[in-house]
Amino acid sequence: MIRHTRLLLWRTLAGVSLLLGLIGAVLPVLPTVPFLLLSAWAAGRGWPSLEARLLAHPTYGPAIRQWRERGAVPRQAKWLASVMMLGSAIMLWWSPVAPWVRAAVYLLLLGVALWLWRRPED
Repeated sequence: MIRHTRLLLWRTLAGVSLLLGLIGAVLPVLPTVPFLLLSAWAAGRGWPSLEARLLAHPTYGPAIRQWRERGAVPRQAKWLASVMMLGSAIMLWWSPVAPWVRAAVYLLLLGVALWLWRRPED
């Protein structure tokens, strides 16, 4: 019973992540690849056929394999993520939020950008 429940939870996580990734392929505000990475990871624990399909995908399969093998992020993805974070920072500047919230978000975005640019490239 526990094994069946675990399998169901892994498949649910894989399916929801895949759905969010597919939505992200259409909506520019939602990332695609991070959700596909999560989906492939969860599928590897409970849905091997979905994992195989994701790894074999002609567009996203190489990015998933590169992340798994070396933690690599393509340069184009780094630039896109950085520009999107900058856009978010600019919009936040004009938002009516407390200065400490703005500072915390800026530090978080800076930390993510630094981490991202230190990742190997494909």
